[in-house]
Amino acid sequence: MNVKIFGAAILVLATLFLNPGWAQEAPEVDRTSTGGAQTLEDIMARQKQLNIDESFRSENLGDPANAAPIDEPLGTLGGRSQADSWRGVRYDEIETDTQVRGPAVDVLIQDGGMPWYELRRGPVITYGGGAILGFLLLLVIFYFIRGRIEIDGGPSGTKIERFKAIERFGHWLLAGSFIALALTGLLTLMGRSFLIPVIGKEAFSPLAIGAKWLHNNIAWAFMLGLVLTFVMWVAHNIPNKLDWQWLKAGGGIFTKSHPSAKKFNAGQKIIFWTVMVLGFSVSLSGLSLLFPFEMPMFASTFEVMNSVLGTDFPTALAPHEEMQLSNIWHSIVAFLMMLAIIAHIYIGTVGMEGAYDAMGDGQVDLAWARQHHDLWVEERQAKQGKGESP
Repeated sequence: MNVKIFGAAILVLATLFLNPGWAQEAPEVDRTSTGGAQTLEDIMARQKQLNIDESFRSENLGDPANAAPIDEPLGTLGGRSQADSWRGVRYDEIETDTQVRGPAVDVLIQDGGMPWYELRRGPVITYGGGAILGFLLLLVIFYFIRGRIEIDGGPSGTKIERFKAIERFGHWLLAGSFIALALTGLLTLMGRSFLIPVIGKEAFSPLAIGAKWLHNNIAWAFMLGLVLTFVMWVAHNIPNKLDWQWLKAGGGIFTKSHPSAKKFNAGQKIIFWTVMVLGFSVSLSGLSLLFPFEMPMFASTFEVMNSVLGTDFPTALAPHEEMQLSNIWHSIVAFLMMLAIIAHIYIGTVGMEGAYDAMGDGQVDLAWARQHHDLWVEERQAKQGKGESP
């Protein structure tokens, strides 16, 4: 699969969150009264993050060759004014005198920092944190209304192997690393707002530094777990006609009926593909953040989107804008993954009797297995009857 096309599908929302002005054109401005210079309308449009044609400024950088005759001796700027020079800096049209080279050193002014900061500390924290708290509350309410999904007739006392050791290792590597990443990520994102007022800046500083170090290094374990679980379980998570029947019956979650299923039912397949797709996306943006300015994704993604979908997203992004977009997208996807994993943890622990055993010691009660994965049990027993390895 083309990574750019895949990225086009999963990264588009980040652009709209970070700069909604890209979808809005600023009205035309009459600048005759200012002799072509910017007006109050221009300034207000930029503050509203509207899409502005900046050519009246970016192309007006001064040209000593075309300067009007000057009787007085010229200064160090020649025929250019200080305003011309600063516009050159603003639009990256001036050479910087530095021996330090890199993809970001030539950008001296980049005005996307404040919109990114306000979005990060405002809507991202508010809606992301609110979604988690609201979802936890809904699960508590659901538990008291529905109660625990119990084994019909009680446990049989007979065990059957559900997952092998390597499968459990892959699961817990992915699950454990994600929980660690979620906690350290939330601390990094929200710590300044919620922890500093409680524990103070001096106590928060080493905590934040440690959280960042853990987050950056545990990320590799998460990506390894993602690959392992994908390779081991992708064949069992291909959708089939049984999944639609399972979904129509609510999977036995809302009723007492338990639709037939093989090794993974439709609900588990939804969790699997949610984790795989979002995990791949959050890993891409995470790698971009781990290696600043080395893995820009959005400009090339926008080029594909513009050519395929006919959109008009900007394709000339400063290195800093690439990092800002990666940061915001990383947070958005992480929050979505947290919601999915919270639901998974609920149903695998307090929500369903016998479910945890599958990833505990790998052995589940036979009655539980027949209730939730009857076709898988039949396949296992048929293979055992023929003397095959299950």
